This record gives sequence, structure tokens and C-alpha cells, in this order.
Amino acid sequence: MKLPKDKSKHKDLDWFSQQNFETQMEILNYYTETIRLLANEIMENEVREYAGERYSHDKPHDGRYDRWGTNPGSIQTDKGKIPIYVPRIYDKEKKENKSLESYQKMHNKNHMGNSILPAILGGLSMGRYEEVVQQFAEGFGLSQSSVSDKFIEESADKLEHFEQRRLEKYNFVSIFIDGKNLAGEQIIIVLGVTQEGRKIPLSFIQSYSENSKAIGQMLEKLKERGFDYSSGLLCVIDGAKGIRKAIKDKFGDKALIQRCRYHKRDNILSYLNESDQDYYKKKIDIAYSQEKYSEAKSKLLEIKSELKEKNISAANSLEEGLEETLTLHRLELNLIFDRTFSTTNPIENINRLIKDYTRNVSYWKNSQMRYRWIASALLECERNMRRVNNYRKLDQLQKKVSNMVQKKEENQ
Repeated sequence: MKLPKDKSKHKDLDWFSQQNFETQMEILNYYTETIRLLANEIMENEVREYAGERYSHDKPHDGRYDRWGTNPGSIQTDKGKIPIYVPRIYDKEKKENKSLESYQKMHNKNHMGNSILPAILGGLSMGRYEEVVQQFAEGFGLSQSSVSDKFIEESADKLEHFEQRRLEKYNFVSIFIDGKNLAGEQIIIVLGVTQEGRKIPLSFIQSYSENSKAIGQMLEKLKERGFDYSSGLLCVIDGAKGIRKAIKDKFGDKALIQRCRYHKRDNILSYLNESDQDYYKKKIDIAYSQEKYSEAKSKLLEIKSELKEKNISAANSLEEGLEETLTLHRLELNLIFDRTFSTTNPIENINRLIKDYTRNVSYWKNSQMRYRWIASALLECERNMRRVNNYRKLDQLQKKVSNMVQKKEENQ
């Protein structure tokens, strides 16, 4: 998409109205995310002035102010309201929350103006990031800074925090591991699920393939950061041999593997012609929807027998790793947790969000830039992710996993 470079054209919204719908939506989506990003940055700067750096013991104003969570809020723009999370500051001297001047200005539609819109419509790239932020800051009467350098510095801090934060305080019941092509490179992500149902991105690596050595090193670092799996862990994967081997090497018999059923189903269907795919897709879905392990396995074996007559490769694909697609059934929790723990969809959703955050970066200078952006995106995703379905019953999952792990150890 090519946008006009002449600044005089930025003020003319006729150009916008002449674009096709797809282009208009791309610009507006980018505009919204950019406004949110800049608003968060400006509010965080004000919070630092009162409460200091996050996690720092060196507090300004003799420690009078504390960070106090967030509240939902919104920014008024010429395109309507943009929802954001507003940081709270607690004044210990007055024993009340202190409102953010920057938020009040951004929340007031009369103060907003249109200064940011021409720059956004003119095309925003990392090369023009500082220019856009300066226009945005001027609109609120705030001081300017070298934002491009500041973004690099702060995203580097986020990467360091992401890679080093300790994990002892979390009680993890499951992890998801999957690799996807993001920004032209293979990125492998580990997502944890706590006993309270929170989804927490734990780590990621850039790797040319899902090989066990690289993934094993990533898992080893999680252990060094205090990741606890001593009671057992449900590991949801796509079936890649390298991922499976790394899990077994690092977690041993404490890990129960749940293979992604969507990946398994798609692999089977890939061997069949189009006329047979819908038929077997329905049969496979019905098999996996069964409550009991014996019923699900019986139906899958029936499908396998049918496929042997039609396509041996499809039958062999169904048989490979079959038991690991039925782990939730063996835990007797399929009906409760099949929507959450039977597929790698939670990581698929994260990948889509990362693509949204990074889709307008046209040039990746180096791997460090890629890591900074992805870590920043993952931390942003973490703030907005909902808890898993039926999270109030996760204690049942943890108990079942622990019992199965204990039985395996006793039988050795």
C-alpha cells in the first residue's frame, strides 16, 4: 500500500474516501493501535514521575505514591472512543487515588484535535515514528523526546523482563508449545496456564525448525527461572517430534502429552481427495467428542479400518500418535476441557495478535529488533488474555494429571 508523501496531502481526507474498503480498514486499524500505544506510553511516563520505575525500590517523592493496578477507560478521538487500561496511582499521604493529568486530557474530546490523523493517514513506519509521536505529544501540550530511541530502550527493557522474570510464584497445570512463521522467521512460543486459569507467555525462540536441541534449551531456561512441574504437567503440542523429544528430555515422566487434534485431523485429511474430506472430518470430530476413552478410541479405530481400504497413508497418519490425542479422555476430563486443552489454538490466537502488532513493520533490521517487538507484543497479549474455559475446575485437571504421573512412576 503506497500512501502520499507530500505532507500537504495528509490534510485532505478526500484521498482516504477514495481508497478501497480493505485499505481504509487497514489504515483505521493501524490508527487505533497506534493511538493506544502512544497513550499507554504517555500515561506510563506520568506514573514514573510519581511512583518511579516498575519494580524499583528507588521511589521519587519519598515513596509517597504507589502503583495501584489499572482501571478500564477510553480515549476520545475523532473516530470515536478507543478503550484502554488506565494506570492508577495511590497517594499514601492523602489516602486516595491520584488522577492522571495526561489521561484526563486524552479522555476529553475537546482536547484531542486532529493533529495525529494526517500523519497516520500519510503512512506510519518506524522511520517516521518520532514525527508522529511528537505531533501527538504536542496535541496534549506535553514535552517531546527522541521517541524512536526511547521505544528501542523500553522494548529492550521489556525483553529483559520477559526473559528473566521468575516463575516460582505460579502454579502451572499446563503448557502449550507451537511454532509459527512470524515476520518471515520461525518463532516457537511456550504458553503456560496457571491453576487459576491465567494464560502467561513464558518464552520464545527464533529457530529454523522445531528441533529438540533448541527447544530443550528453552525449556531448561524455564526450569532455571523457577518453573515447577514436580506434580505433573499437561503439555499440548502439534505433534512435532522435536518438541515432543525436548519435553521428554527436560520434564521426563512428569509430562503428559496431549497432541493437537486439529493438526492430527488435518494431517489425515491431507491424504484424501476433496470428495472424502468432509465425510471423514465429521467422523473424526464425532470420535473425539466422545466422553469416554474407550468410546473415542473405538470410533477412531473404525475410521482407521475404513481408511485402510481407501488410503493407507491416511490410515497410518491416524494411527501415529493416536494415544496422545486421547490424553484428555484418559484423564476423564474430555467434556470439560476439550475446548481448551485438545488443540494448540491458544497459541494460534497469540500468533494472530503478534502479527497485528508487527504487521506494519516493513523492515526488520536484525534479530534483536525482532525479539524486542515479539516480547513487547507477548506482554501486551498477556494483559488482555482471558482465562481459560472452565478455569474453576482446573484443580480437577491438576489432580488427575498428578495421579496419572504417580501411577506411571509406580509402574516403572
